[in-house]
Amino acid sequence: MNALLMNNLSLAQRYAAQVRRRLTVLALLLLALLLVFAADLGTGPSGIAWSTVWQGLLAPQALDEGTRVILWDVRLPYAVMAVLVGAALGLAGAQMQTVLNNPLASPFTLGLSAAATVGASLAIVTGFTAWGLGPDIALPLCAFGGAVVAALLIHLLAWRWGASVNAVVLFGIALMFSFEALLWLLQFLADSNALQQIVFWSMGSLGRSTWPKIGILATVVLVCAAWTQSQAWAMTALRSGEDHARSSGVDVERLRLVSLVRVSLLSGTALAFVGTIGFVGLVGPHIARLILGEDHRFYLPASALAGALMLSCASILSKVLLPGVVLPIGIVTALVGVPVFMLLVLRHQGGLRA
Repeated sequence: MNALLMNNLSLAQRYAAQVRRRLTVLALLLLALLLVFAADLGTGPSGIAWSTVWQGLLAPQALDEGTRVILWDVRLPYAVMAVLVGAALGLAGAQMQTVLNNPLASPFTLGLSAAATVGASLAIVTGFTAWGLGPDIALPLCAFGGAVVAALLIHLLAWRWGASVNAVVLFGIALMFSFEALLWLLQFLADSNALQQIVFWSMGSLGRSTWPKIGILATVVLVCAAWTQSQAWAMTALRSGEDHARSSGVDVERLRLVSLVRVSLLSGTALAFVGTIGFVGLVGPHIARLILGEDHRFYLPASALAGALMLSCASILSKVLLPGVVLPIGIVTALVGVPVFMLLVLRHQGGLRA
């Protein structure tokens, strides 16, 4: 019946129906994110009642000082940072998988995460304080610097020598192992206190979230999201193949270079504030592709929403798995991300065989 009805619809009507369905899916993803965000806000070791949380959001002055600090200075920054970091990593992973034409590409594939960890570890081992600004500024600054160095090396390879997609991916993997070797060297040289800080930072944590950091990351995510969306048509054409994209007027090399710049900004800024968080940039875009396809007008925002949804769920799990203890969120994303990714791969292969 549906097939007969679809056959009777004009091409324009079918296109409009498809657009409405995809917009509906995006709206459902946004609704799911809002619900999970509310659940994340109401979850925590202090056991604040839901009614108190809701009252505190509407009228903070009605709360006692301790509850107000927990809600507005701990839980709210924690939950908002989870949304922003997940969106940044999801959007970065979607762009990488498109421009590198590799479903396993993510901000970690090119060694950006390992480079950020080395930068942060260097600040810890040397006691660098960013010229008196303090370790809270020095640590994210050095982590961002490490990610930028890795991105510049990759950009140099892609731009100066016109490296192929496979060469860029292989260079990124080699870069990742090189930075991991440097990290092991720093851990070997560090004293027990510094070593403990390095290990904790490399596990990833939202506990260092503050409103100034959220403001910086929100600005980067909004600018990069608008910038990426303006090139959605070119990216959709690129998914049909480089030759097809070039015949449609797309400057493939420039698109790839600009996309890597955005990936560096998104992943470098996010990782600088929260440490190493894996699998979000890999799994989020796969979820978006499975439910919305390759049209990047919808795929890109869906990847950001899926990444934010995934990290918000991980944030809740990090607070409820062990009562009274908040686990580093990088551990949760790794534990949950691997089976989810394998499930997606097996389901995708089953769909192809069918």
